[in-house]
Amino acid sequence: MEYFFYCRDNPDTGAVRKAVLEAHWSFMDGYADRMIARGPTLTPDRSAPTGSMHILDLPDDAAVRRFAFEEPYYKAGVFRDVMVRRWRNALGRTMWQFRGDPENNQRFLVIGHGKPGVSNTRDGLLEAHRRYFVENGYQEHFIARGPLLSDDESEWVGSAMLIELPSRAAVEAMLADEPYVRAGLYADIEILDWRFGGRH
Repeated sequence: MEYFFYCRDNPDTGAVRKAVLEAHWSFMDGYADRMIARGPTLTPDRSAPTGSMHILDLPDDAAVRRFAFEEPYYKAGVFRDVMVRRWRNALGRTMWQFRGDPENNQRFLVIGHGKPGVSNTRDGLLEAHRRYFVENGYQEHFIARGPLLSDDESEWVGSAMLIELPSRAAVEAMLADEPYVRAGLYADIEILDWRFGGRH
């Protein structure tokens, strides 16, 4: 079962992050074979982290709780809040299989928070949503993409995608005519600066 985790940092926790960085990496090493994507969100100037994003395959609720709440950053008080959602891998691959061009592009995490009760409308727009990305040349720029789902997977509750494009303005332009956006399915959309995570 695939899960999306996004943990937002408390303010002024940069020093704590650095102090437990090795412990964080060691913890993540234990999930290497389950990881689909990982990396920090960043300030707009990309100089400092603002949170941590992970997508991975876990077997059950106990494993989800362990990953979220035994993680060293969480235990050290780095995170202000923890978002956990079921997720489905629309591309069927990991971020390490993405062949991008980071020298000429930037990478972003886009989280669309769905409005309640719109699953049926979303289902009717699913094919248009997929075609939009292909026909407008965005498909090859996705690092990872998929729906956010309720715990029992019966309801669509939003979208989470990682994309490489030249700028935030390019991401905004992509979203402007996207079928879910045009239909008003999202209560809010976050565009967050992001980069690949892991040992550097």
